Amino acid sequence: MINIDSTADNQSLQNLVLAAQQAALRAYAPYSQFTVGCALLSKSGRVYTGCNIENASYSVTLCAERVAAAQAIAHQDREWDSLVVVSPQRVSACGVCRQFLHEFAPDLTIWNGFLEGLSLEGPFFLHQLLPGAMTLRSIHHPLSNS
Repeated sequence: MINIDSTADNQSLQNLVLAAQQAALRAYAPYSQFTVGCALLSKSGRVYTGCNIENASYSVTLCAERVAAAQAIAHQDREWDSLVVVSPQRVSACGVCRQFLHEFAPDLTIWNGFLEGLSLEGPFFLHQLLPGAMTLRSIHHPLSNS
């Protein structure tokens, strides 16, 4: 765990944490009351944010990570560098989000933090968090019939 509030070297990371915390304020979480915010830094330097959006039909709930990634994709910005996720109890991206993010950035660096403060856990690397991810290559090599 690192605390980034005292290091000027981590200004970019600090900005991502603050952007994720601001995004969490916009979360729609009437069922769980568990708000999550995310900030995704693209290699172009743009930051895309997302918050969790719950639904009475839980399976259609959107995680903050996928909301941020979808915004980047909608802006045709598909090369990503870092992702910060903040929540009340510091959680990591779920399996669905890991697979979704892996489609575009298997080497993505991920940090986990809280809704308040600047302490982070990480860095984690997506390809390590999701070994054996499903990829385009894996679906274009059907099993042999022998």
